Amino acid sequence: MALVHKLLNITCILRKCPRPSVTSCPVLDTRFAAYCSSSLQKPVAASGKASSQRKPEGNLQGHHQKEDALDITSPEDKPEVNFDKAIKEEINDHFRYLKDEIVNYWLGPEGRPLHEVLLEQAKVVWQFRGKEDLDKWTVTSDKTIGGRSEVFLKMGKNNQSALLYGTLSSEAPQDGESGRSGYCAMISKIPRGPFERKKSYDWSQFNTLYLRVRGDGRPWMVNIREDTDIIQRKSQMYSYFMFTRGGPYWQEVKIPFSKFFFSNQGRIRDAQYQLLLDKISSIGFTLADKVDGPFFLEIDFIGVFTDPTHTEEFAYENSPELNPRLFK
Repeated sequence: MALVHKLLNITCILRKCPRPSVTSCPVLDTRFAAYCSSSLQKPVAASGKASSQRKPEGNLQGHHQKEDALDITSPEDKPEVNFDKAIKEEINDHFRYLKDEIVNYWLGPEGRPLHEVLLEQAKVVWQFRGKEDLDKWTVTSDKTIGGRSEVFLKMGKNNQSALLYGTLSSEAPQDGESGRSGYCAMISKIPRGPFERKKSYDWSQFNTLYLRVRGDGRPWMVNIREDTDIIQRKSQMYSYFMFTRGGPYWQEVKIPFSKFFFSNQGRIRDAQYQLLLDKISSIGFTLADKVDGPFFLEIDFIGVFTDPTHTEEFAYENSPELNPRLFK
């Protein structure tokens, strides 16, 4: 009987057979045929009051009617997908962002008056108070080259910080090419403007990087990249060390921009160049201290500020043989 009932449901839903009746189903008695006929009728939308007063003849019959009504869906109820409309809305959004960017340019940097920006002594660039703040960052490790290190990023306690944690492994991949391994990194995503146009940060009025972190005593490398489209310079960056104390207490780290040294493909160059603070594209943190085991770094915020006591412009010397352009 159950099999016959299912077959009747399927055939009536597909509208390939007429409504079942007693004569067409001689194996069914009169009461069951009437139940099938009433339960397979197309549901009609009615007012809430009328539908609430309507009661089924039996609890079992009403239960089956409710299930059948939920299972029967008309083609009109299917969501309509319109790609042209989606593309048009996306283009409109980008044009709206472009208009806001042009208006902010005339008002001043980031839409603020220029005199307010020039008098600004400190600025928080990144802080971690929700998942949308984590989406501005990406994590990577030597797994991309076959290593065994693992790194993860999540929100800290009470959504007041970001927790970078994982396991460092210096075991070289068994590929016959790589001779060493063991690094984990956290890198900020390049900011994007309208139509996915790359943007950069302007920190030219500040002289110090300011961080509030809590670590496990490991040394980290802080890396800053300049905004450039030259292929030869994509592997270049400016770096400096950040030493965490370990323990339960937060520490404030202040690194002058004049201390950052120039490197290319992980090697410190003999010819040093000053960091261009008006063309900053991203900042990152790298752990590669060759100590296998778990690690963690908790970050409250990352900002920049002006230290009036720091007057050094460039911390590294250059000779005419190494960098003749500086001595012309």
